[in-house]
Amino acid sequence: MALRRIKKELQELMEDTPSNCSASPIDDNLFKWRGYIYGPTDTAYEGGIFNIDIEFPQDYPFKAPKLICTTKIFHPNIDIYGNICLDILKDKWSPALTIAKILLSICSLLTDPNPDDPLDLDAARLYKEDKKAYEEKARLWTLVYASEN
Repeated sequence: MALRRIKKELQELMEDTPSNCSASPIDDNLFKWRGYIYGPTDTAYEGGIFNIDIEFPQDYPFKAPKLICTTKIFHPNIDIYGNICLDILKDKWSPALTIAKILLSICSLLTDPNPDDPLDLDAARLYKEDKKAYEEKARLWTLVYASEN
């Protein structure tokens, strides 16, 4: 069942790729994908390309996939190991969700961080105390770690 669902999602992504993200299998392993999120316009992440490793469990879609951001990023909801704090990947998971919807939710998280539920305490503190300094640091990390050159 998982394989059928994964193939269906891949076909849908190929037919209608969102403008700010994409994903596809790594080699021929349909259970391991690489996703890309393009930094949202008018954010500190604009111009960056953020790689996301995606691993589907054998009982997908009844269990959420595991997503890790492999591009270093300064963000309250993404820690230094690339773990992403997003409720739909944990207690709010639903089999109705797809990889495209998850990637779009991460794009939204880049636009609108949630410093009240942080994985990176330093980023959350800076976001709350000095948003301009937070944005400067996030922009610098984007330039250094996520730029195309």
